[in-house]
Amino acid sequence: MAPDEPNTPLTPDTMLQDRYRIVRQLGRGGMGAVYEALDQRLEIIVALKETLSSEEGMRKQFGREARLLAGMQHPALPRVSDHFVEGNRAFLVMQFIGGVDLAKIIAQQPGPFPRDQVIAWADQLLDALIYLHSRDRQVIHRDIKPHNLKLTATGQIVLLDFGLAKAQASDQSVTASQAFFGYTRHYAPLEQIQDQRTDPRSDIYALGATLYHLLTGIKPPDAMVRAAAVVDGGADPLQPADQIHEAVGSEVGVILNKAMSQKPGDRYATASEFRDALRLMNRTKSKEEKFELRPSAKSASAGETIHVSEITSVRLPPAPVMNMALVGSAKRFGPAGATAALGLVVTLATGIIYAAGRWFPANEVNRSTPAYDTAAALRQSASVRKSERVRMQDGISVSSTKPASSPTELKRDRDFEKRSETAPNFSGRESESRRLAARNKLERVGAPSIRFPKPELSEAAPTPAPE
Repeated sequence: MAPDEPNTPLTPDTMLQDRYRIVRQLGRGGMGAVYEALDQRLEIIVALKETLSSEEGMRKQFGREARLLAGMQHPALPRVSDHFVEGNRAFLVMQFIGGVDLAKIIAQQPGPFPRDQVIAWADQLLDALIYLHSRDRQVIHRDIKPHNLKLTATGQIVLLDFGLAKAQASDQSVTASQAFFGYTRHYAPLEQIQDQRTDPRSDIYALGATLYHLLTGIKPPDAMVRAAAVVDGGADPLQPADQIHEAVGSEVGVILNKAMSQKPGDRYATASEFRDALRLMNRTKSKEEKFELRPSAKSASAGETIHVSEITSVRLPPAPVMNMALVGSAKRFGPAGATAALGLVVTLATGIIYAAGRWFPANEVNRSTPAYDTAAALRQSASVRKSERVRMQDGISVSSTKPASSPTELKRDRDFEKRSETAPNFSGRESESRRLAARNKLERVGAPSIRFPKPELSEAAPTPAPE
């Protein structure tokens, strides 16, 4: 059995209702304690939330709130399966949520959380508040803070600890039920601290203060301290979040200031309005980042590695300018005109190639190349003609069809010999391939070095005598 004194912690292996065996204490606060327990009937781990109140009225209120919470189903809210009273203690049986709360993460790693991550958590929590505030009987959590936000292994943020929750009819003509009194400094709004009427805007203030702490790494000033400063004629000590941590951004700073206004009427009227403001800011910033280049980022060059963290977007080099005259011509003439133009180009190219083949035969030696030795060719031609004259003088016929040389031809041969003798000699440097090329040139029919004195002998190709 559990001890009768509510303030006495429950020890491990304590049995409650002959069903729940205490495993360990998970946390303890001014209004209650939370235990991990084993449901021996279902053989599952559950969380037992103890409410520290011995008044009969509070116990009845606790039972009503437990039945209300048992009907809720939302991924950011734990499910309530049972409630009971044992001795002077009242317990709420809830789904056990594994993970670590944000307060422990802050204690281990002080400093601001990443802005995008906090905005994503805020979207999940605001969706849960919309679900709570839009029920037939509104549920006001009244204790939103990092200690009651647990991060699961899947990245889901869960809102825990409904010990201070208050339920009231959405119709304001219905008298609101009595709620447990209590608050947490730095996160509770002024109306809750002064034990005045709370409504959904109280949860909006608490969530805004929680986001402020996560984004800046600093707890916001107490609402009572803020009120006292204003009453004394001073400025509000709440410094905008973006002035504390520049990465928060001015847009988020304005949104948080509105959510944490001292007067409920100056805050967002609903959690849906609060969420819409954050989503609109996020969409606008995403569009701006898509087309802007941060000043610290360098232009990407070929082969250069640009880290994603350094830039928001990379400005690509300008596209090559298109010749609009060609585009206009293509539009005017169409596919048929383009085909005709292509055919004309092909025809001209074919004609040029054919003419080049006729004017410059492929087997003619290019005189500009080193393979053609002019001096060697002249000397060899002169030697051949001199040999022919000697043979003709001795009565030897070079060819059965070749007549004797005329005086004009003999004079031309003597001039040719003189030119060959005055030509520079490159025999010391010429190769055998160059001499063969020159001889082949002389032996080719129709070569420029051979002339036929009479038209009737032009068909008979002369046979050069061996050297």
